[in-house]
Amino acid sequence: MTVTAPPRPPRPPRPSDPVRHDEFEALVEALIEEARQRARRRRRIYMAVAATVVLVAVAVFALFERSAQSQTASPALTARSSFPAVTASSKIAFIRLHGAGGNTELYVMNADGSGQRRLMRFHGRLLRRPPPGQSLLGGLAWSPDGQKITFINRSDGNSEVYVINADGSGLRNLTRYAGWDGAPAWSPDGKIAFVSGSYGNAKIYDMNADGSGRRNLTREWGLDGLPIWSRDGRKIVFDSWRDGNYEIYVMNADGSGKRRLTRNPADDFFSAWSPDGRKIAFVRGPRRGYLDVYVMNADGSGQRRLTRNATRTGSPTPSWSPDGRKIAFEHNYEIHVMNADGSGQRSLTRNQPGFEFSFAWSPAQKS
Repeated sequence: MTVTAPPRPPRPPRPSDPVRHDEFEALVEALIEEARQRARRRRRIYMAVAATVVLVAVAVFALFERSAQSQTASPALTARSSFPAVTASSKIAFIRLHGAGGNTELYVMNADGSGQRRLMRFHGRLLRRPPPGQSLLGGLAWSPDGQKITFINRSDGNSEVYVINADGSGLRNLTRYAGWDGAPAWSPDGKIAFVSGSYGNAKIYDMNADGSGRRNLTREWGLDGLPIWSRDGRKIVFDSWRDGNYEIYVMNADGSGKRRLTRNPADDFFSAWSPDGRKIAFVRGPRRGYLDVYVMNADGSGQRRLTRNATRTGSPTPSWSPDGRKIAFEHNYEIHVMNADGSGQRSLTRNQPGFEFSFAWSPAQKS
């Protein structure tokens, strides 16, 4: 490679040299041009240095901003990344049916679907949750401290509300009333709301955790189902068949102040409060059609669809994670989970034997 030296300006004249006017102008112009070239080189160097400094500053700022967001991110953003610690430390209880005439069992698993463990096998076949129009049964609920689970089981031809310790011990029947009892739900202070009656006339009751102190909360004509307490224990949301289809209602914990939240030609049922009490997830769909999970504000406004054709064979009964960032739901007898905005849907029990339904997220477990 040939290297060519940069051109040099004419040698400045010595005092003794004779200088013509035209040579002197040429010399001055050459010196000026060299100064301009040096100035341009300096500007390019300064600009390159400045650009590098700006890029480094932007990178540092981005890293700092990302770190800050990871500590104070909103629930919607955090839910897209992974299970928060409070969710990962909680459990999901569910019912598994092995075949059309097989065994029915109560299981518990981690929030990511791992660690599935059977707690008990039911006495005979569990009475399944009826289809829309008969939401008397169904329901699985954890006690506020996460130490007990309530569910329904068949006893002497009727359905009854049972309770069991979270480790599978201490099975006990809480209801021994005539007719059908089901859909149990715990209040924050340890009471249990449930449905009792017949398929044509079912009402909501509450009782103490030991089954005593039964009290009637709804007396209006209709078929009431699946009561769920708000986190502060002041409200109960439930579904009711009163005007030709199911709608979502809310009432005070003592049964007063009943108010209808939905008015839709399709059935609206199987509702659930968000942990902060601001939202209610519920199921909507026509009979003999697809059922999907919706969400609305606690006053019934802002209704929004979260799933698309979730199921036709079961019911995508929603259950909120304890931090409100996830919602579990049923899809074709499999338990799925999604972010609270409907994104990130995935199966937790795929490729497992049997059919899963009637599930509930436990309260947050402190580690």
